[in-house]
Amino acid sequence: MRVMVLVKATTESENESSPAEWRDEMFEQMGKYNEELVKAGIMLAADGLKPTRFAKRIHFNGTKRSVTDGPFAETKELVAGFWLWQVRSMDEAVEWAKRCPNPMSGPSDLEIRPLYEAEDFPPEIAAKDNALREQITKGAR
Repeated sequence: MRVMVLVKATTESENESSPAEWRDEMFEQMGKYNEELVKAGIMLAADGLKPTRFAKRIHFNGTKRSVTDGPFAETKELVAGFWLWQVRSMDEAVEWAKRCPNPMSGPSDLEIRPLYEAEDFPPEIAAKDNALREQITKGAR
């Protein structure tokens, strides 16, 4: 099963106000953790996200679209980074997540969300989805 592990943002991550020495140590620890995930065949992708002052939100209302520039106020609802993992079960994902170094200088949270897989959809939709995935892996645009 594939899961996305979301690193929830904090006020400090949004303001980029963590002490430099803490950041350097966290990046070193996180690098070692990421190496473990890769060696175990768990990690499919990972990255950190810039603070929302660099972000845009697209709002949908029927056929209308509007754009809101960041920063966004509700820090507890924001994401600071992510991993995409391939695991055998949610329990395995939880065990790996519990081994993660604290991604923030204070209290922080990870959220684990399973991804929809082809078997979650009717066969005709799954076939179209699989065809798109094949194009992606071939680098088709």
